[in-house]
Amino acid sequence: MSSSTYVQLVDIAKYFGKVKALDGLSLDIAEGELVALLGPSGCGKTTALRALAGLQVLDRGSMIVDGKDVTFQKASNRGMGMVFQAYSLFPHMTARENVEYGLTLRVHKTSKDKRKVRSAELLDLVGLSSHANHYPYQLSGGQQQRIALARALAISPKVLLLDEPLSALDAKVRTQLREEIRRIQVELGTTTLFVTHDQEEALGIADRIGVMRNGKLEQIAAPAELYDRPQTAFVAEFVGLTNPISGKVSGGSIEILGGVVKTLPGSITSGTGIALVRPENINVVAAKSGNATVFSRSFLGASCRLSISLANGERITAQISSPDAIDLGAGVNVNLSLLDLPLFVKAAG
Repeated sequence: MSSSTYVQLVDIAKYFGKVKALDGLSLDIAEGELVALLGPSGCGKTTALRALAGLQVLDRGSMIVDGKDVTFQKASNRGMGMVFQAYSLFPHMTARENVEYGLTLRVHKTSKDKRKVRSAELLDLVGLSSHANHYPYQLSGGQQQRIALARALAISPKVLLLDEPLSALDAKVRTQLREEIRRIQVELGTTTLFVTHDQEEALGIADRIGVMRNGKLEQIAAPAELYDRPQTAFVAEFVGLTNPISGKVSGGSIEILGGVVKTLPGSITSGTGIALVRPENINVVAAKSGNATVFSRSFLGASCRLSISLANGERITAQISSPDAIDLGAGVNVNLSLLDLPLFVKAAG
């Protein structure tokens, strides 16, 4: 384990009958880093988080935190702070009492005065000092989740575990709270594992994102690298939107939409391939004798999404700025070209 690695999951496995929830997952998290686990339902991301929390017994593998093997430690002895999807606040306790709760337990037991000071610090950190004496039913969903976050942080956890904490909130509150979580995590320097099914959340909050499939990591990388340089077809198709466009592959390039574009490592090297093209990487220009035709246009605010019919009958999606799309309505002929960015190409069929 390198000196910068704070959390290490080593070849961990968990089976539920014949179902392999985790199948040899290995993951390193640096001290102070926020890593998001992203993937479809059943990929094992929540099982991995629960295993690290001590809420799931492994069938194989080990877990090391701050140089110590915690594989067989009780959850209460691991020093983890956890925020659940459903808030899980105690309804009979005020916001302040909820935040103080962890500090009253045997492992973290502190004096009443110290608890009061610590809860005040955390309530201020999450912007809810004025709500200290409110009960959960008097708080909005976003406020309740802030209290849950403050409660998890009150014990100064070795690792903060976030289990889809924003999925029950509406879109605007989700975005605001996501930014608050990131601000607080950076300010405190808390090593954090964040589990989500929401790609925008993962891309917007994480230092690195691990994409999981069938209990294993397909790829782990910084958000921009994961998005622009996927290493497998699954990652390319799962993260963001892609257009499958066929072309001829040879010599590390693919002929597509009248041009030649380099392929990413892991792509097929010859034959007919399917390039996975991001909508925003397609240039669209009106032309009377164009190589495609706009089928429909959807206004998204700052951008527009165009559904475009190619000459061979394929339908693809392009996304361009709204000012550039003003004259590109249904039936308009256009010329398409690609930005000079390498593409992941999988085998046809």
